[in-house]
Amino acid sequence: MNEWNRSDLTLFIEKGRTGLVYFFTPLCGTCQLAGKMLQVVENLVDLEMGKMDLNYYPDLAERFAIESVPCLLLVRAGQVVKTIYAFHSVPYLLGEIKVELMGTDA
Repeated sequence: MNEWNRSDLTLFIEKGRTGLVYFFTPLCGTCQLAGKMLQVVENLVDLEMGKMDLNYYPDLAERFAIESVPCLLLVRAGQVVKTIYAFHSVPYLLGEIKVELMGTDA
């Protein structure tokens, strides 16, 4: 998963794209586990995905009402349709992605 900067995120949103935006902090142990889960997800779905270190973008925490990390935003056509904090498992994430972004049942 590519690490995005502010310009990457802005382009993604303004162009009305669909995909995942993962917010993390490097010292968060749960974030490390979530990142590994997302690496698996990335190999299973054909969606644009980016990750951002929230330490560098505190204003985005306010903009997207991010309460904690890890945080995964599911974005469809440039709009956040779901925010996930509890990643549970790869099958759980795939189910949420299929329902929210791909329009199919889990």
